[in-house]
Amino acid sequence: MLKLRDGIIELYKKVAVSVPSDVEEALKNAYSRETSPLAKGSMEIILSNISLARTTSRPICQDTGFPVFFIKVPKGISHQLVKETVMEATRIATKKVPLRPNAVDIVTGKNTGDNTGDHFPLIYMDETEDQFLIVDLMLKGGGSENLGQTYKLPQSLAVGQKAGDLEVLAERDFDGVRKCVLDAVFKAQGKGCPPYTIGVAIGGAKDQVAFLSKIQLMRRITDNNPDNAITELEQRILSDINGLGIGVAGLGGETTVIGVKIGAGHRHPASYFVDVSFSCWANRRGRLIW
Repeated sequence: MLKLRDGIIELYKKVAVSVPSDVEEALKNAYSRETSPLAKGSMEIILSNISLARTTSRPICQDTGFPVFFIKVPKGISHQLVKETVMEATRIATKKVPLRPNAVDIVTGKNTGDNTGDHFPLIYMDETEDQFLIVDLMLKGGGSENLGQTYKLPQSLAVGQKAGDLEVLAERDFDGVRKCVLDAVFKAQGKGCPPYTIGVAIGGAKDQVAFLSKIQLMRRITDNNPDNAITELEQRILSDINGLGIGVAGLGGETTVIGVKIGAGHRHPASYFVDVSFSCWANRRGRLIW
Protein backbone atom coordinates (compact mmCIF):
# COMPACT_ATOMS: atom_id res chain seq x y z
CA MET A 1 0.00 0.00 0.00
CA LEU A 2 3.04 2.29 0.00
CA LYS A 3 2.46 3.42 -3.58
CA LEU A 4 -1.22 4.07 -2.83
CA ARG A 5 -0.24 6.15 0.19
CA ASP A 6 2.17 8.24 -1.88
CA GLY A 7 -0.46 8.63 -4.60
CA ILE A 8 -2.97 9.97 -2.08
CA ILE A 9 -0.38 12.43 -0.76
CA GLU A 10 0.09 13.74 -4.30
CA LEU A 11 -3.69 13.85 -4.75
CA TYR A 12 -3.95 16.02 -1.63
CA LYS A 13 -1.37 18.40 -3.10
CA LYS A 14 -3.07 18.55 -6.50
CA VAL A 15 -6.48 19.26 -4.99
CA ALA A 16 -5.20 21.81 -2.47
CA VAL A 17 -3.26 23.94 -4.95
CA SER A 18 -5.58 23.95 -7.97
CA VAL A 19 -9.20 23.91 -9.05
CA PRO A 20 -10.37 21.47 -11.76
CA SER A 21 -10.23 22.68 -15.35
CA ASP A 22 -14.03 22.71 -15.71
CA VAL A 23 -14.40 24.94 -12.64
CA GLU A 24 -11.71 27.33 -13.86
CA GLU A 25 -13.30 27.48 -17.30
CA ALA A 26 -16.71 28.24 -15.76
CA LEU A 27 -15.17 31.06 -13.71
CA LYS A 28 -13.46 32.49 -16.80
CA ASN A 29 -16.77 32.39 -18.69
CA ALA A 30 -18.48 34.17 -15.80
CA TYR A 31 -15.75 36.82 -15.85
CA SER A 32 -16.21 37.40 -19.59
CA ARG A 33 -19.98 37.88 -19.14
CA GLU A 34 -19.77 40.16 -16.12
CA THR A 35 -20.95 43.73 -16.56
CA SER A 36 -20.58 45.02 -13.00
CA PRO A 37 -17.15 46.67 -12.53
CA LEU A 38 -17.03 45.66 -8.85
CA ALA A 39 -17.94 42.03 -9.57
CA LYS A 40 -15.59 41.88 -12.54
CA GLY A 41 -12.74 43.16 -10.39
CA SER A 42 -13.47 40.49 -7.77
CA MET A 43 -13.53 37.79 -10.46
CA GLU A 44 -10.18 39.02 -11.74
CA ILE A 45 -8.70 38.57 -8.26
CA ILE A 46 -10.13 35.03 -8.05
CA LEU A 47 -8.62 34.05 -11.40
CA SER A 48 -5.31 35.60 -10.44
CA ASN A 49 -5.29 33.61 -7.19
CA ILE A 50 -5.94 30.39 -9.12
CA SER A 51 -2.98 31.06 -11.39
CA LEU A 52 -0.69 32.09 -8.53
CA ALA A 53 -1.51 29.03 -6.42
CA ARG A 54 -0.78 26.72 -9.34
CA THR A 55 2.54 28.32 -10.30
CA THR A 56 3.81 28.52 -6.71
CA SER A 57 2.39 25.10 -5.65
CA ARG A 58 0.74 26.64 -2.61
CA PRO A 59 -2.79 25.96 -1.31
CA ILE A 60 -5.39 28.03 -3.10
CA CYS A 61 -7.06 28.96 0.21
CA GLN A 62 -5.83 29.20 3.79
CA ASP A 63 -8.68 26.87 4.77
CA THR A 64 -7.60 23.60 3.19
CA GLY A 65 -10.92 22.15 4.22
CA PHE A 66 -12.50 19.01 5.60
CA PRO A 67 -11.16 16.07 3.54
CA VAL A 68 -13.97 13.93 2.10
CA PHE A 69 -13.10 10.73 0.24
CA PHE A 70 -15.33 8.69 -2.09
CA ILE A 71 -13.44 5.45 -2.78
CA LYS A 72 -14.30 2.50 -5.02
CA VAL A 73 -12.39 -0.62 -3.99
CA PRO A 74 -11.96 -3.76 -6.12
CA LYS A 75 -13.08 -7.08 -4.67
CA GLY A 76 -10.49 -8.74 -2.46
CA ILE A 77 -8.85 -5.55 -1.14
CA SER A 78 -9.40 -4.81 2.55
CA HIS A 79 -11.48 -1.71 3.17
CA GLN A 80 -9.85 -1.34 6.58
CA LEU A 81 -6.39 -1.38 5.02
CA VAL A 82 -7.42 1.30 2.51
CA LYS A 83 -8.79 3.44 5.34
CA GLU A 84 -5.55 3.10 7.31
CA THR A 85 -3.60 4.08 4.19
CA VAL A 86 -5.74 7.20 3.77
CA MET A 87 -5.17 8.18 7.40
CA GLU A 88 -1.39 7.74 7.08
CA ALA A 89 -1.33 9.72 3.82
CA THR A 90 -3.35 12.49 5.49
CA ARG A 91 -0.85 12.84 8.33
CA ILE A 92 2.06 13.09 5.89
CA ALA A 93 0.23 15.44 3.50
CA THR A 94 -0.61 17.80 6.37
CA LYS A 95 3.09 18.47 6.81
CA LYS A 96 4.23 18.06 3.21
CA VAL A 97 1.67 20.08 1.17
CA PRO A 98 1.16 21.71 3.76
CA LEU A 99 -2.48 21.48 4.86
CA ARG A 100 -3.92 23.55 7.67
CA PRO A 101 -4.69 21.25 10.63
CA ASN A 102 -8.49 21.32 10.90
CA ALA A 103 -9.45 18.26 12.99
CA VAL A 104 -10.77 19.53 16.34
CA ASP A 105 -11.89 17.19 19.13
CA ILE A 106 -15.55 17.84 19.99
CA VAL A 107 -15.03 17.10 23.73
CA THR A 108 -11.69 18.75 24.49
CA GLY A 109 -11.63 21.41 21.78
CA LYS A 110 -8.04 20.42 20.97
CA ASN A 111 -6.73 20.21 17.42
CA THR A 112 -5.05 16.88 16.61
CA GLY A 113 -2.55 18.75 14.44
CA ASP A 114 -2.51 16.21 11.62
CA ASN A 115 -6.04 16.33 10.10
CA THR A 116 -6.99 12.93 11.50
CA GLY A 117 -9.54 12.08 14.17
CA ASP A 118 -12.93 10.47 14.69
CA HIS A 119 -14.58 10.35 11.25
CA PHE A 120 -11.95 12.83 10.03
CA PRO A 121 -11.22 12.55 7.13
CA LEU A 122 -14.69 11.46 6.10
CA ILE A 123 -14.32 8.28 4.04
CA TYR A 124 -17.07 6.66 1.97
CA MET A 125 -16.16 3.31 0.41
CA ASP A 126 -17.94 1.07 -2.04
CA GLU A 127 -17.00 -2.08 -3.93
CA THR A 128 -16.39 -2.07 -7.65
CA GLU A 129 -16.18 -4.74 -10.33
CA ASP A 130 -13.23 -2.90 -11.86
CA GLN A 131 -9.67 -4.11 -11.30
CA PHE A 132 -8.41 -0.69 -10.24
CA LEU A 133 -9.05 1.42 -7.15
CA ILE A 134 -10.58 4.88 -7.62
CA VAL A 135 -10.01 7.60 -5.03
CA ASP A 136 -12.04 10.81 -5.32
CA LEU A 137 -11.11 13.59 -2.90
CA MET A 138 -12.92 16.80 -2.02
CA LEU A 139 -11.42 19.44 0.26
CA LYS A 140 -14.60 20.99 1.65
CA GLY A 141 -14.22 24.52 3.01
CA GLY A 142 -15.77 25.23 6.40
CA GLY A 143 -17.37 28.52 5.37
CA SER A 144 -19.37 26.99 2.53
CA GLU A 145 -20.21 23.89 4.60
CA ASN A 146 -21.91 26.10 7.19
CA LEU A 147 -24.39 27.31 4.55
CA GLY A 148 -25.93 23.88 3.89
CA GLN A 149 -29.65 23.44 4.55
CA THR A 150 -32.02 20.48 4.91
CA TYR A 151 -35.75 20.88 4.22
CA LYS A 152 -38.63 18.56 5.09
CA LEU A 153 -41.47 19.12 2.62
CA PRO A 154 -44.07 20.46 2.66
CA GLN A 155 -42.53 23.49 4.39
CA SER A 156 -43.33 27.19 4.66
CA LEU A 157 -40.47 29.45 3.58
CA ALA A 158 -40.21 33.11 4.54
CA VAL A 159 -39.66 35.48 1.62
CA GLY A 160 -37.48 38.19 3.12
CA GLN A 161 -35.60 38.55 6.39
CA LYS A 162 -38.07 40.41 8.61
CA ALA A 163 -40.78 39.05 10.87
CA GLY A 164 -44.13 39.08 9.14
CA ASP A 165 -42.67 38.86 5.65
CA LEU A 166 -44.59 36.89 3.05
CA GLU A 167 -44.39 33.11 3.27
CA VAL A 168 -44.51 30.64 0.39
CA LEU A 169 -45.22 26.94 0.64
CA ALA A 170 -42.72 24.47 -0.77
CA GLU A 171 -44.78 21.44 -1.77
CA ARG A 172 -43.58 17.90 -2.49
CA ASP A 173 -42.72 18.51 -6.12
CA PHE A 174 -39.95 19.93 -8.29
CA ASP A 175 -41.20 23.47 -7.81
CA GLY A 176 -40.98 22.93 -4.06
CA VAL A 177 -37.39 21.76 -4.54
CA ARG A 178 -36.65 24.90 -6.55
CA LYS A 179 -38.08 27.10 -3.79
CA CYS A 180 -35.90 25.36 -1.19
CA VAL A 181 -32.70 25.91 -3.18
CA LEU A 182 -33.54 29.58 -3.77
CA ASP A 183 -34.27 29.96 -0.05
CA ALA A 184 -30.90 28.42 0.88
CA VAL A 185 -29.01 30.69 -1.51
CA PHE A 186 -30.91 33.78 -0.37
CA LYS A 187 -30.00 32.97 3.24
CA ALA A 188 -26.37 32.38 2.26
CA GLN A 189 -25.97 35.67 0.37
CA GLY A 190 -22.19 36.15 0.00
CA LYS A 191 -21.10 34.41 3.22
CA GLY A 192 -19.48 31.39 1.57
CA CYS A 193 -17.39 33.02 -1.18
CA PRO A 194 -19.58 32.81 -4.32
CA PRO A 195 -19.77 32.08 -7.22
CA TYR A 196 -21.03 28.84 -5.70
CA THR A 197 -21.41 25.35 -7.01
CA ILE A 198 -24.63 23.94 -5.57
CA GLY A 199 -25.31 20.27 -4.86
CA VAL A 200 -28.93 19.28 -4.28
CA ALA A 201 -30.51 15.97 -3.31
CA ILE A 202 -34.11 14.79 -3.10
CA GLY A 203 -35.07 11.70 -1.12
CA GLY A 204 -36.75 10.18 1.87
CA ALA A 205 -34.15 10.13 4.66
CA LYS A 206 -31.95 12.83 6.19
CA ASP A 207 -28.67 10.92 5.89
CA GLN A 208 -29.57 9.77 2.37
CA VAL A 209 -29.96 13.31 1.03
CA ALA A 210 -26.98 14.69 2.99
CA PHE A 211 -24.70 12.17 1.26
CA LEU A 212 -26.30 12.59 -2.17
CA SER A 213 -26.13 16.40 -2.17
CA LYS A 214 -22.46 16.43 -1.24
CA ILE A 215 -21.46 13.91 -3.88
CA GLN A 216 -23.14 16.12 -6.51
CA LEU A 217 -20.29 18.59 -5.94
CA MET A 218 -17.94 15.99 -7.45
CA ARG A 219 -19.72 16.22 -10.81
CA ARG A 220 -18.19 18.26 -13.61
CA ILE A 221 -19.82 21.63 -14.27
CA THR A 222 -20.40 20.61 -17.89
CA ASP A 223 -22.03 17.23 -17.32
CA ASN A 224 -25.72 16.40 -17.80
CA ASN A 225 -27.95 14.40 -15.52
CA PRO A 226 -29.09 11.18 -17.24
CA ASP A 227 -32.67 12.12 -16.37
CA ASN A 228 -33.84 14.93 -18.67
CA ALA A 229 -36.43 16.15 -16.18
CA ILE A 230 -33.74 16.67 -13.55
CA THR A 231 -31.43 18.33 -16.10
CA GLU A 232 -34.19 20.83 -16.88
CA LEU A 233 -34.65 21.49 -13.16
CA GLU A 234 -30.91 22.06 -12.72
CA GLN A 235 -30.89 24.59 -15.55
CA ARG A 236 -33.98 26.39 -14.30
CA ILE A 237 -32.61 26.71 -10.77
CA LEU A 238 -29.25 27.92 -12.11
CA SER A 239 -30.99 30.67 -14.06
CA ASP A 240 -33.23 31.63 -11.14
CA ILE A 241 -30.34 31.88 -8.69
CA ASN A 242 -28.28 34.06 -11.01
CA GLY A 243 -31.32 36.29 -11.31
CA LEU A 244 -31.12 37.06 -7.58
CA GLY A 245 -28.22 39.48 -8.17
CA ILE A 246 -26.16 38.32 -5.17
CA GLY A 247 -23.10 37.95 -7.36
CA VAL A 248 -19.41 37.46 -6.70
CA ALA A 249 -18.63 37.62 -2.97
CA GLY A 250 -22.14 39.01 -2.46
CA LEU A 251 -21.19 42.25 -4.22
CA GLY A 252 -23.80 41.96 -6.98
CA GLY A 253 -23.38 41.06 -10.62
CA GLU A 254 -24.38 38.46 -13.16
CA THR A 255 -23.09 35.25 -11.55
CA THR A 256 -23.98 33.88 -8.12
CA VAL A 257 -23.57 30.20 -9.08
CA ILE A 258 -21.59 28.46 -11.81
CA GLY A 259 -23.31 25.10 -11.49
CA VAL A 260 -26.33 23.36 -9.95
CA LYS A 261 -26.22 19.56 -9.72
CA ILE A 262 -29.13 17.46 -8.47
CA GLY A 263 -29.25 13.85 -7.31
CA ALA A 264 -32.31 11.85 -6.29
CA GLY A 265 -33.09 8.71 -4.33
CA HIS A 266 -36.29 6.78 -3.84
CA ARG A 267 -38.26 7.96 -0.82
CA HIS A 268 -40.73 6.59 1.69
CA PRO A 269 -44.33 7.68 0.92
CA ALA A 270 -44.41 9.68 4.16
CA SER A 271 -41.11 11.53 3.68
CA TYR A 272 -39.77 14.10 1.24
CA PHE A 273 -36.41 15.70 2.08
CA VAL A 274 -34.35 18.21 0.14
CA ASP A 275 -30.73 18.85 1.06
CA VAL A 276 -28.65 21.72 -0.34
CA SER A 277 -24.83 21.69 -0.22
CA PHE A 278 -22.60 24.62 -1.16
CA SER A 279 -19.09 24.84 -2.49
CA CYS A 280 -17.29 28.16 -2.66
CA TRP A 281 -15.74 29.20 -5.98
CA ALA A 282 -12.74 27.01 -5.10
CA ASN A 283 -14.51 23.70 -5.63
CA ARG A 284 -11.44 21.58 -4.88
CA ARG A 285 -11.82 18.01 -6.06
CA GLY A 286 -9.68 15.43 -7.81
CA ARG A 287 -9.28 11.76 -8.66
CA LEU A 288 -6.58 9.10 -8.31
CA ILE A 289 -6.84 5.82 -10.23
CA TRP A 290 -4.55 3.16 -8.73
